[in-house]
Amino acid sequence: MTTLRQFEYLVTVVDTGSFTRAAELLHVTQPALSHQVRALEKAVGGQLLERLPRAVRPTPMGRAVLPHARAALADAERLRAAALSAAGLAGGELELATVYSVSLGLLPPVLRAWRAAHPEVRIRLREFAHTEDLRAAMTAGQADVAVGPLPTGWEGPIRELGVEEFVLVLPSGGADGGADGPEGPDDAPVPLAALAGRDWVHYAPGNGLADVLDAACAEAGFRPGVAVRTEQTAAAPLLAAAGLGPALVPANIVPPGFDGLVRRPEPPVRRPLVAYTRTRPDALTTAFVELLARRVRLLPDIAAGGAAGGAAGGAAGGTAGGAAGSADVPTDGFS
Repeated sequence: MTTLRQFEYLVTVVDTGSFTRAAELLHVTQPALSHQVRALEKAVGGQLLERLPRAVRPTPMGRAVLPHARAALADAERLRAAALSAAGLAGGELELATVYSVSLGLLPPVLRAWRAAHPEVRIRLREFAHTEDLRAAMTAGQADVAVGPLPTGWEGPIRELGVEEFVLVLPSGGADGGADGPEGPDDAPVPLAALAGRDWVHYAPGNGLADVLDAACAEAGFRPGVAVRTEQTAAAPLLAAAGLGPALVPANIVPPGFDGLVRRPEPPVRRPLVAYTRTRPDALTTAFVELLARRVRLLPDIAAGGAAGGAAGGAAGGTAGGAAGSADVPTDGFS
């Protein structure tokens, strides 16, 4: 049995000429992409792609199938557009609330994809420094949907998005910016306890990441000293790289090409992220949350085993630094 997703994979591989590039565009792993292409080949009864040393091209059967695959995808898009129009998704406004770190690291690519799919729908973004402020704003009806850490005791619908990973940012000159810092390979985790004597790049008291850092350090047996406090989440990795002290930041806010040293903390520091609403979401909100769940990248390459050292194993299970663990949460309204 063939699926639209398999057709999409086939078309993308042919258009890019590469399984690797196609996997990047589709936000899937290359093994998963290859598996679906093989499943499609099995379903149609023959090889569709010829794998060359430096490229991929369609076989004669692939060239015969390709126009039908494109037509099926076009028909599906027209069907989706008609459904969205009937549901009122071809216009209107979506009010979205989140915390600073999420708006900085996770939402931009999601909002870009949403804008491309729904150019007529306006997004009104409200940002908050602390997860409790976000929760209060949602309770007060200031937004249609919130995206952020799991709110305590929330009774409305919740859609789990995954687990956000935190990393340590340190000056590039050494694992903690000093000669007496922890030793080890560049990709080795840094024990938080080894940084107990350092003054940190901390966050202003109203920033929820201040609580995350304090809780993580407390679990490691110390209270962090303060070299500087910043209200701007984006400033923390830059200040750390400049030599003011270590910083604990969500992996997704570390900018590409960052020249500081990025290391995994030991023990890991993680927190679950969710999307939540007050009541059963309408069609517009549901469509956004579904796209968010598909597109959000909780663990960027810089924290997933790149040269800077990353959080191995992905954003999988467990929490530290005061983040809530797995919980039974209501998911009514989010399929």
